[in-house]
Amino acid sequence: MKFFIKKLGCPKNDVDGDYIAGQLIDAGHTPSLNDEEADIVIVNTCGFILPAKEESIEEILYYEKLKEAGRIKKLYITGCLGQRYGPELIDEIKGIDGIFGLGKIGELTDSIGDNKSGTVDIFPDVRRELNFISGMPRYVDSRYPYEYLKIADGCDRFCSYCAIPGIRGKYRSRPIDDIIREAEFLASKGKKELILVSQEGSGYGRDFDDEINIISLLNELEKIRGIEWIRLMYLHPESVTDELIELMTHSDKILGYFDIPLQHISDRILKSMNRPVTRLKIEKILGKIRRESSKNIIRTTFIAGFPGEADMEFLELKDFVRDFEFDRLGVFQYSPEEGTKAAGFSGHVAESTAAERVDELMLLQQEIAFAKNIALIDSFQKVIIDEVNTMGPALGRTAGDCPEIDQTVFIKGVPMQPGDFKDVRIVMVEGYDLIAEAG
Repeated sequence: MKFFIKKLGCPKNDVDGDYIAGQLIDAGHTPSLNDEEADIVIVNTCGFILPAKEESIEEILYYEKLKEAGRIKKLYITGCLGQRYGPELIDEIKGIDGIFGLGKIGELTDSIGDNKSGTVDIFPDVRRELNFISGMPRYVDSRYPYEYLKIADGCDRFCSYCAIPGIRGKYRSRPIDDIIREAEFLASKGKKELILVSQEGSGYGRDFDDEINIISLLNELEKIRGIEWIRLMYLHPESVTDELIELMTHSDKILGYFDIPLQHISDRILKSMNRPVTRLKIEKILGKIRRESSKNIIRTTFIAGFPGEADMEFLELKDFVRDFEFDRLGVFQYSPEEGTKAAGFSGHVAESTAAERVDELMLLQQEIAFAKNIALIDSFQKVIIDEVNTMGPALGRTAGDCPEIDQTVFIKGVPMQPGDFKDVRIVMVEGYDLIAEAG
């Protein structure tokens, strides 16, 4: 059977999709890069926030229509939406042949092999049991020089707006030896950049009884031959230490790319979000990163329109964004998620007001980002080549840019291959992207 996996949501979901593909290949099935040639479609859903849930449902309904038209034979669902709403989905969408919760890869593979329909296999209680996906065969897409590597799963921070702990269970770090083996495997497949993902990268190892932590892991990953860039994602400000900042700043391989979702800057809103950090603590961390090196890149995200966010608190956030001048920034509009504490809070901000606040912050950040890019003109930047086009420029990224979420460098000049590192001169800016020449 030929299968196609529709990946939705975050890079952590992408990794899960690669594990699913690896096991299906081991079972004798063949991957397809598109749904047009597939017998089976597996939608790996996201269920984090309302827009993600809506996108997942739209994709499921789309493939249900393809199945009704005879273009695919089977439709299976996995991922966070399946974990969260499995029984409801299979009752309401008749074209689904099976829904499998997180970690249920073996059961999904068996169901496809046995040609079973109408299957629902999810975990009854993620607080008691939620399998960790690791140590399985993994499919590796050879088209790109980077790969995501999951170092932990789950979360026990219980931010008041977030449903993840109820979907993915408590925080569980992968054994360090398991991560190193997979990293060495990815290096053997030609990967040059590892992007470490989890719900909280800086918290790695805190559930272990020994002294292993994120510093230990990074030190071991640095030793792997063939890997040139290591990018750590999702740093919770409470667990960002001086030692981690110094290692990320001065390492030859670990990038000084600080992805720290702050969510807000008002102490009152942070407390309401159940974020155990204050504005003073945040400013100390950000100041340390900037003082350690002017080359460090700071990416963050904020939530606008959180319940109880008054005009004064939004202005505090807006002033903070203007004054600090983040290198990379995203803003989400608050949406109430069932099962979270914030959904029951009073003082919900009108959707139109929340949307306006998102727009204000993003327009402000646009000015900041464009000015930072213009300042790069005539400078030389080291980039990794992601894609090469025969009829156009190659696509690359600086150390300050993560694939899919940050800006791209379009490079003209000498012949290049994916995975090459080039020192290029920035010659022009087009919005968030850079135009460069390679000598």
